[in-house]
Amino acid sequence: MLNVGKIEEGYVLDHIKAGKSMSIYHHLGLDQLDCPVAIIKNCRSGKSGKKDILKVECAVGTLDLDVLAFIDHNITVNVIKNGEIIEKKHLSLPASIKNVIRCTNPRCITSAERGLPQIFYLSDADKGIYRCRYCDEKYVENDSQAWSF
Repeated sequence: MLNVGKIEEGYVLDHIKAGKSMSIYHHLGLDQLDCPVAIIKNCRSGKSGKKDILKVECAVGTLDLDVLAFIDHNITVNVIKNGEIIEKKHLSLPASIKNVIRCTNPRCITSAERGLPQIFYLSDADKGIYRCRYCDEKYVENDSQAWSF
């Protein structure tokens, strides 16, 4: 049995779809923060068979939960203070996201002007459809070129 110690302040991100934890690690910028992070991949889950868990010991308010909600809005965010869970957050899709994905339309201004931020807005909340703010191109999740790492 794997045992990862408890944290005093920070977040425990639970119910992450198996295999998505490294993507979340990079998109949250955890590689650039100087804080302890535990990544638990492919652990057993009663609901989904397998899941990932991330434990991040940092000041509450440090992480951009909008990015997290875009990647997987089914994640449960446990907020920890003084070693105890003070809040459980269930995420919803953000109205817009910035510099998480990029537009794949070769005629979009973001393709010619490299300095422009990649901004997408939620055009259909029921279907989880995002579109480019500049050219209205639809983001397609399976497009490996769309993620901006």
